[in-house]
Amino acid sequence: MKSPVTVPVEELGKNPYASVLCYPKPSEAEAQARLKELQEHDVTAVEFSGKANVYGVSASLLGKGFVGIVVVAIRKGERMALKIRRVDADREDLLHEAEMLSIANTVNVGPKLLGASKNFLLMQLIDGELLPAWFDTLKEKAQVQKVLGEVLENCFRLDTIGLDHGELSKAPKHVIIDKEQRPWIVDFETASKMRKTANVTAICHFLFTSAGEVARTIADVLGERNREEIVKALQVYKEKRTRESLDQVLYACLS
Repeated sequence: MKSPVTVPVEELGKNPYASVLCYPKPSEAEAQARLKELQEHDVTAVEFSGKANVYGVSASLLGKGFVGIVVVAIRKGERMALKIRRVDADREDLLHEAEMLSIANTVNVGPKLLGASKNFLLMQLIDGELLPAWFDTLKEKAQVQKVLGEVLENCFRLDTIGLDHGELSKAPKHVIIDKEQRPWIVDFETASKMRKTANVTAICHFLFTSAGEVARTIADVLGERNREEIVKALQVYKEKRTRESLDQVLYACLS
């Protein structure tokens, strides 16, 4: 990972940083429009740091996806995560994601929403590791049980308010474990209040019943899970969505 580079916001409209502001097809007109939009959020600088890379920039990013790239923004001395909408994104703005994150925040799930506009989403900065990388540094059984239990609790809270994340069946990029060993569900760009929620069932499939690397790692730490018990507990949960049915899922997955 490269050393962090802090760039005053006024410099972002110039190359090579315009390639970040307007990734992946920078233009002077778009860069100037986005620069003005970003300044309306009172952002004074952007810090390039992280493990993702983008061409033409001598620093790194927190993340890069199909909809946006994520860097560190500085506003009134506070560091926060800044998601920048890609010019070629398949959606016109980031306002839907902001709305979904705001709803998740009502039950204390997800990073706190700090601001949003067409091309920018400002959020609480979570300093930690994605779930697969976290397992590379910590594999103590009690800690894994605690963290995964909190992940399921977060998913339950989303289920209770009718907000479906939509990406938790493939969650390696959607769960971050911070330095205090607290899990965070992130990236609500495909979340919806319109479809039936499946957060608990989706994350359980990813963590415990799939053939993926994370599920295999969990089995190594916790011991092999009884797949039939988990499936049965999830069937009951899907019918009832109660605290008691969640407790049965937690027992089947983590005991």
